[in-house]
Amino acid sequence: QFFVFCHGLLQLSQLLVSGYLKSSISTIERRYGLSSQTSGLLASFNEVGNTLLIVFISYFGSRVHRPRFIGCGAILVSLAGFLMSLPHFITGPYEYDQSVASTFSNTTDLCQPGVPGSRGNLSDAGCTPHAARENHEVLLVMFVAQALLGIGGVPIQPFGISYIDDFASERNSPLYLGILFSVTVIGPGVAFMLGSAMLRFYVDIDKVTGDGVQLTNKDPRWVGAWWLGFLVAASLVAVSAVPYFFFPQEMPKEQIKRVTRYGDFPVVLLRNLRHPVYLLVVLAQVNLSAMVAGLATFMGKFLERQFSLTASLANMIIGAVNIPGAMVGIVVGGAILKRFQMSLRQCSAMCVLGMFLCLLVAFPLLFLGCPTQKVAGITYSESSEFGHHALECNLQCNCPEKAYNPICGSNSIEYISPCSAGCRVVNTNADNNSVLNYANCSCISKNGLEGFAKPGTCGTGCSHLFLPFVVLSCLAGILASTSHTPSFMLILRSIQPEDKSFAVGIQFMLLRVLAWMPGPVLYGSAIDTTCIFWEKKCDRKAACRYYDNNLFRQRYLGLQFFFEVGAF
Repeated sequence: QFFVFCHGLLQLSQLLVSGYLKSSISTIERRYGLSSQTSGLLASFNEVGNTLLIVFISYFGSRVHRPRFIGCGAILVSLAGFLMSLPHFITGPYEYDQSVASTFSNTTDLCQPGVPGSRGNLSDAGCTPHAARENHEVLLVMFVAQALLGIGGVPIQPFGISYIDDFASERNSPLYLGILFSVTVIGPGVAFMLGSAMLRFYVDIDKVTGDGVQLTNKDPRWVGAWWLGFLVAASLVAVSAVPYFFFPQEMPKEQIKRVTRYGDFPVVLLRNLRHPVYLLVVLAQVNLSAMVAGLATFMGKFLERQFSLTASLANMIIGAVNIPGAMVGIVVGGAILKRFQMSLRQCSAMCVLGMFLCLLVAFPLLFLGCPTQKVAGITYSESSEFGHHALECNLQCNCPEKAYNPICGSNSIEYISPCSAGCRVVNTNADNNSVLNYANCSCISKNGLEGFAKPGTCGTGCSHLFLPFVVLSCLAGILASTSHTPSFMLILRSIQPEDKSFAVGIQFMLLRVLAWMPGPVLYGSAIDTTCIFWEKKCDRKAACRYYDNNLFRQRYLGLQFFFEVGAF
């Protein structure tokens, strides 16, 4: 029982490390200028190390000192967690506006007619070879950390489960495994809550003093302390690793069980893959897993963009609403199975029904959203021709190309920077030097008078649709996850008993290779195609500043549908 407790703790903290990355992915994109394709690849990269080793490990499971192997794996996972936060410590502080030189002054972003050309070159100040190399180092460190995370995670689950199953009595084993299984479902929820808590702090909380931070967490340039969560999670893993080095290789069994011997590897493999029920169910699970992988990785980013939420709030919703919803679905599915003692045919009927209802509930989600807000020169132009930021009203301002400091005009149109709106005056709050508004803006005219603007984005004006979206998506999640347990039963009952553990191993392997690895990359690439304005860093595309929100919603949720229909 102590082993079960330790293993639950370890699995929880391991999932914190891997789940936390997904909760802070939009923040890391913004901080290091990554496209969603790159961040999707990063998120799925831990599966690479994992997949290469998982089959061998499962095969050699009974011959090694399992607890010690688990302990070593846990130490690797902990190391990976600390490595993930390393980029924060090897790069300089976050510069959120390249048009602003090292000293901050409120006037640099304003329209300054008399200064021709002197400001365009400022934008390339951060473009030394050193800066480009720094960015490569950051990506290298993170990809190595993700690979390590995958490798370290290999022994943890299979060895833990087989160790418990070997030394627990037939009667208690399902209970223990049920406890562990529920922990693996709770884990990601806790990870998103951790993300929600950490992203409220400013990223350079350790490098700058409180009054040096000019941003609030509602600002689109805000970057939260993404690295803090990795330190917390990695420390937890390190602590939970310790007891494993003191467990024996074998325990006195609660009750004698027969031990299955692994048969001839290829024979068993072919026997399972030729089994039609097994193959079809696994393919359905591949479709569902690909959907979940994309959902988990980019749902936060989707909510941030569609409903103008902070990263912190988006994580809160996912961790407190969507993931618990899926847990409820899994439990309900299992309870129905148990109550009605279902046959295989009834199991598959239940899966089909769950998916069908899920599709019905999820269909309206495609229409719950708003277009991107009007952004001058990007999604909106007063004159017919569509010049990029070159509005006639700010031609005399000599705006730095890369300025990004969005403001919302009194005409409800967003401008990329005070300069691009032709604002000449900034009014600040005397107490804390924060910007109250920008005035005398030549591009913002209201009734023939020059208008003013508030700092920050106008937002999508979609907040009224947020609640129905959350309710429907939670319902859809509950319905889809009711098919989780019956689909497992279909697999376990349709194959020969002695092939059970091996068949589950192959199943997880196929899910990884066909769903968890390509899923996030596919979603990330689809999201990138909907970008309408990229941040430029050293003449390469960095992170996306503005998406076409309707396209983003249609392609992101359209992919979900595609996979869901595939599973159906």
